[in-house]
Amino acid sequence: MRVLTIIPTYDEKQSLPTTLSRLRAAVPDADVLIVDDNSPDGTGLLADGFAAEDGQVHVLHRRDKEGLGAAYRAGFAWGLERDYEVLVEMDADGSHRPEDLPRLLAAVEDGADLAVGSRWVPGGSVVNWPLQRKVISRGGSFYVRTMLGLPYRDATAGFKAFRAATLRRIDYTSVQSAGYVFQVDLLWRTHLAGLRIVEVPITFIERVAGDSKMSGAIVLEAMERVTVWGLTARGRVLRNIATSIGR
Repeated sequence: MRVLTIIPTYDEKQSLPTTLSRLRAAVPDADVLIVDDNSPDGTGLLADGFAAEDGQVHVLHRRDKEGLGAAYRAGFAWGLERDYEVLVEMDADGSHRPEDLPRLLAAVEDGADLAVGSRWVPGGSVVNWPLQRKVISRGGSFYVRTMLGLPYRDATAGFKAFRAATLRRIDYTSVQSAGYVFQVDLLWRTHLAGLRIVEVPITFIERVAGDSKMSGAIVLEAMERVTVWGLTARGRVLRNIATSIGR
């Protein structure tokens, strides 16, 4: 399979070199696309240097910081135009271990339409998270599963491997979510399409360099969108039941 790992960056100059080095060692046959949102710290220029030295590393420069969703949509478009068969989402900060990627790719090779790197299935774990952070993450995933009727343990996971056909099937270009709820949106669309989703246990490690991009606005966007999606879906079911009874 032709694999493209997409890494969005914004001020990740400290983390990117280590992450990229480990990724190239873990999956040497895969290409890498760094999608930089005009990082003030020079991450884009650093990425250009890596690309100049390694023909399997590519850089897509974007003019503004428009959020995680927009960066991934641009990366997906770039990869699909070049006929990659599998497109991977991975963070630049080292929280997603490149050493876990071969197992996600193996799941796709075994027939998964989407392989999800999961923290909360047996064998998965998180490192350097306080109890409060674990409770928030598990609680958020539980809320998503409950509202949307999803059976997956890590509904907010951001380490994913998609078949190209999956992205085309779910019409990723129409996803408007900007922040981390983008990940929920893609998972839900894949589930509704009836495609095969496999959760693969991973070890998630809290970043040791740079600043987290998580914010209250991102969390609020996620809560609002998931709530609206869930209520809309439930309303649709009730209307269908009412119509059926009326007949």
